Amino acid sequence: MVASGQQGPRATPEAAATAARAGDTAAARLKERIYATITLTAVVVALAETAHPEVLESALTVTVTALGIWLATLVADEQSHRALTGRAATLQEIRAALYVSSPLLLTAVGPLALIGVSALGALDLGTALLLSAAVEVVTLFFWGWRTGLRMGNGPLSALLSGIVDTVIGVSVIAVKLLAGH
Repeated sequence: MVASGQQGPRATPEAAATAARAGDTAAARLKERIYATITLTAVVVALAETAHPEVLESALTVTVTALGIWLATLVADEQSHRALTGRAATLQEIRAALYVSSPLLLTAVGPLALIGVSALGALDLGTALLLSAAVEVVTLFFWGWRTGLRMGNGPLSALLSGIVDTVIGVSVIAVKLLAGH
């Protein structure tokens, strides 16, 4: 089955190339999601460390950070494309870049939802921001664990992969807390 990326003895070179491109695209989307998760973790910790964080300011900061990372990624993709090919991206290449970079925006959903819960008065904003950071770190564990499983080395390898990603997330929080603003 080409759609799943599996190749059998009857797979054509075109099918193999399509499966390889699909795998490359999935890896690029995951890379963008992990990058944005680490960045937003640092941002929500910084917001939680402010003396008197405000709901609107926090929501705008998270939103603008996610949009900024996304736009910077698109600009970098276009610039590197022009440098390598000597031409602007085609509509199909632009669509591919938008598809690959879209997980950058999804990373803001969790923190924005918790900030929204705080705005409703159900949760202190500082707590909501720290909880957002914790959720982002758990997300890193999940992506690492899932990647470990997909590598096929068994559950222990998956657990180790998840732990490594979690340590990275906790390290970002620790550095941010130790460095202050």
